[in-house]
Amino acid sequence: MTQTEGIKTIKLEMDAGGNPFVVHTAVLWDENEAILVDTGIPGQLELIQNVLAKEAIPFEKLTKIIITHQDRDHIGSLPEIVAAKEGSVQVVAHEVAIPYLAGETPLIKSGVLAPPVKVDHAVQDGDVLPYCGGIQVIYTPGHSPDHISLYHIPSKTLISGDALTAQDGVLMPFNPEFTPDQPTALQSIRKLLEFDIETVIAYHGGVCTGGIKQRLAEIVAKEGMDSDEHPQR
Repeated sequence: MTQTEGIKTIKLEMDAGGNPFVVHTAVLWDENEAILVDTGIPGQLELIQNVLAKEAIPFEKLTKIIITHQDRDHIGSLPEIVAAKEGSVQVVAHEVAIPYLAGETPLIKSGVLAPPVKVDHAVQDGDVLPYCGGIQVIYTPGHSPDHISLYHIPSKTLISGDALTAQDGVLMPFNPEFTPDQPTALQSIRKLLEFDIETVIAYHGGVCTGGIKQRLAEIVAKEGMDSDEHPQR
């Protein structure tokens, strides 16, 4: 690696029952380690290994996986990666996510129990993880009760999980169809206005740059008006 620390967008082009399923997440690294955010649907270990290899990040250097929330398309390959790393990778997630990842509480959207995985490091809102130049945890519930977004301080990059989406490079709000608590999700977007964000990596939609704060303000204003007009939405 030419840079001693950094962040890269990782595009996972997966096959979901014969249908293409594409998501965008991130890998962060420094001289000592690499950190993957989210893991796609089940069965993606080899794909993730290959994508990391293309970015010149050896799978052996992966020491942590940060989970934004407990939806299956974010945690699906987590058990495989943990098994493949044979105890050499730590799982990081919000404390609310622990019973879901442990297979004790059914996943909210699918209603099934996840294969149990131990959370090694439970985080809370405002925590700054001292890795890769500094990663701030932002608690952004609404899409799910355990949802976090991640702000990479050196690059001013927000890894938004499903708190935001994107379309053709334009930042968009959460998907209402998959967001049970939309008023809380809107409050979470409002919270992001406090941060100096230059780039957003949206899990569904990809990378957005330029005028992020203005676009966030537009989303908050529009979604707020829509919720006033359609309080049951």
